[in-house]
Amino acid sequence: MAQQEEGGGLHAQVLAELGPAIASGAYPPGTVLRIDELEQRYGVSRTVVREAVRVLEAMHLVASRRRVGITVRPPEEWNVFDPAVIRWRLAGADRPRQLRSLTMLRTAVEPVAAGLAAVAATPDQCRELTVLAADMAAAGRASDLAAYLVHDVAFHRVMLRASGNEMFARLGDVVAEVLTGRTEHHVMFSTPDPEAVTLHVRVAEAVRARDAVAAERLMREICVGALAELDILAP
Repeated sequence: MAQQEEGGGLHAQVLAELGPAIASGAYPPGTVLRIDELEQRYGVSRTVVREAVRVLEAMHLVASRRRVGITVRPPEEWNVFDPAVIRWRLAGADRPRQLRSLTMLRTAVEPVAAGLAAVAATPDQCRELTVLAADMAAAGRASDLAAYLVHDVAFHRVMLRASGNEMFARLGDVVAEVLTGRTEHHVMFSTPDPEAVTLHVRVAEAVRARDAVAAERLMREICVGALAELDILAP
């Protein structure tokens, strides 16, 4: 058991270095990686390397073939919705473009989800949104970015689930990585934008009032504001 736990930790360490290197372009598409070379580079066993490679294959970052090796796949084939891939890409030099791409995805999806939530949200979900928006406001006033992030992520997860659309709900991890990446890489103002906080409160109110038109419009304002923020902080 101890050896299995150690192996799991080791393959995670390999992933933590090799994954971001591939996502950042340090290994361009078509690069062939050899198992024995990776063993030596990371000082781990063949089993550990194979475990890490299996994870990367599942993400479609690499393809492994006998007698060929491990080939880095082109970005258009990657599972770009995988939270780890998002995290790795946001850690690289291409962060501004990635943030903009992901925020545009949010702009396309979240306003529609908010409108649907105004129709489909349960009373418990309406209460959750109201409480989380209030918590965001309190964290914003205290300039507590860590607490603000926790409440912000939770707010958007609940909103996506409340839409009643399982496809939208599954995007909760994607939105969480975007919001977390903005905070961790300092691509947001040191104090949460009071206008954005107020908009979250108004979205919660619109959902509770079953006003789909207002909920969609207000959520769109939040997403468009996030794009405008990127123009300033990550041009």
